[in-house]
Amino acid sequence: MPKIPLSVLELAPIPQGGTASTAIERTVEIAQHAETLGFNRIWLAEHHNMEFIASSATSVLIGHVAGKTSRIRVGSGGIMLPNHSPLVIAEQFGTLASMYPQRIDLGLGRAPGTDQQTARVLRRDNMDTAYHFPKDVEQLQLYFSEENSLAQVRAFPAEGLEVPIWILGSSTDSAYLAAKMGLPYAFAAHFAPAQFRTAIDIYRKNFIPSSQLDKPYVMACVNVVGADTDEEAAFLRSSLIRMFVGIITNRRVPLAPPGPLPEAYQIPEIRAMADKMLACSFYGSQETLRNKVGEFIQETGIDELMVATYIFDGEKKKQSYSILKQALTEL
Repeated sequence: MPKIPLSVLELAPIPQGGTASTAIERTVEIAQHAETLGFNRIWLAEHHNMEFIASSATSVLIGHVAGKTSRIRVGSGGIMLPNHSPLVIAEQFGTLASMYPQRIDLGLGRAPGTDQQTARVLRRDNMDTAYHFPKDVEQLQLYFSEENSLAQVRAFPAEGLEVPIWILGSSTDSAYLAAKMGLPYAFAAHFAPAQFRTAIDIYRKNFIPSSQLDKPYVMACVNVVGADTDEEAAFLRSSLIRMFVGIITNRRVPLAPPGPLPEAYQIPEIRAMADKMLACSFYGSQETLRNKVGEFIQETGIDELMVATYIFDGEKKKQSYSILKQALTEL
C-alpha cells in the first residue's frame, strides 16, 4: 500500500476554562507540531455564531498560522463561498499567497457554516447564493487567471497567482461539481460519513481533467484519537462524543475534558445519530491505528488523509498526531 500525505483539520475549538486566545494559541502549537512531524497541510474551517469555535475569521487565522510556521501548507477547510463575494476571497487569498508563496490552499464549501438565521445575516437575506456556487467558483478561478487582465474588475494581488482550489463536500452534489471542474475533492467524513464512499466513486467516475489537475485526487477527513493504549484512547474519545451529543441536542459547550458520557447519549435516537456521525472515526494505540486506519486507506484508495482530533489536553492532542504519524509510517 502506497504511503499517502497526512494533514490536519483545525476549528480552533475553545476548551473548557479557556478563551478564544487560548484556542488560537493552541492551534498555532498544533500547526508547528504537525510541521515538525512532516504533515502536508493544516486547514482551518469557517464557522459562525458558535461561541466555542474561534475560526470564524478564517482568512485572518490562516495568515496567523502561516506566519508562525515555515513549510507546512495552510488553507481553508473551508471558506463557505456563498457567504462572500468571489472578488473579496480572491483578494484575501491572493494576499495570503503573496505573503506565503506556494503554501496557501483554498478549499471551498457551499454550506453556510452556521444556522439559517445567521446565514441570512451573512448573506444579507440573499439565500439564493448557494445556488450560484458553481458560477462563483468559476468567477473565483477567473480572478486568479491572467486571462482576466483586460476585464474592468480585476483582483489584486490574486491575478496570475497559483492558489490551488479544492471543492469540499459532505454529499454527492459536491462530487459531481468537483469532477466536472477537474478539481481536487475533500470529503467531510469526520461528521457526515454516510455518503462518503458513494461520493468519491461518483467523483472518480465522472472526473474531467483540467489545467489544475490531470487525474482525480481525493482527500478524506476523519476523526482520530491516538494514545499509548486502546483504553486511554477510548477515554480521551469521550470529549468528541460529548461534543457531537451537544451538537445533536443543540446544547453546545466548550471542548470538555474526558469523562462520563452525558445521559443524553443513552437515549437510543441520540446515540444512533452520534454513532452515525462517528462512523469514520478511529481511536486506539499505535498498533490499533495502524491496522484500522491502514485498512480504511486501502479500502477507499484515498490520495490523502486529513484528521480532526478533539482532545481536551493540548499535550495529549499533540501526542495523538505523533502516534498516528508513526503508525502510518510503519504501514
